[in-house]
Amino acid sequence: MAYNFDAISVLIVEDNEPMLSLLEGILQTFGITKIFKARNGEEGFEVVKRHNPDIIITDWMMRPVDGISLTRRVRNDPGSPNQFAPIILMTGFTEQRRVTQARDAGITEFLVKPFNARDLYRRISQIVERPRQFVRSEDFFGPDRRRKAKEGYKGPQRRADDEASSSEQVYI
Repeated sequence: MAYNFDAISVLIVEDNEPMLSLLEGILQTFGITKIFKARNGEEGFEVVKRHNPDIIITDWMMRPVDGISLTRRVRNDPGSPNQFAPIILMTGFTEQRRVTQARDAGITEFLVKPFNARDLYRRISQIVERPRQFVRSEDFFGPDRRRKAKEGYKGPQRRADDEASSSEQVYI
């Protein structure tokens, strides 16, 4: 399905100028015209506070503030105008521990470099078509990390220590 993205705003946080320009061009081909740019997470958070973008696309490795720190700040800082903003994290790191670290920081989607326009479009479409519920606990705030139904699962609770609740409750 093709979407009309002309009404949304996107913040790109990337310290590599060629990648920043490439992303801007790809987003423009999708019809996105309101694009903000920042060179690191510190600048990115200032742009978030000023413009409250609909989507944030950030690189992981930047100085002085990286994409993971930016994500945590968007999710937890009282000055954040939208703690629920979808965040797409771009990275060349694909090890499971890195993916887990990013997920646990509160990112919405993970985009592995190198990627193409179709990969980015799919992540944005995923945000539109299947918005994720948010979870708040003592040590986490962000999109629900549970994406897949557990094989062989037959009841309303996924964990042995979950309290009993409505039999209609479903976790994905």
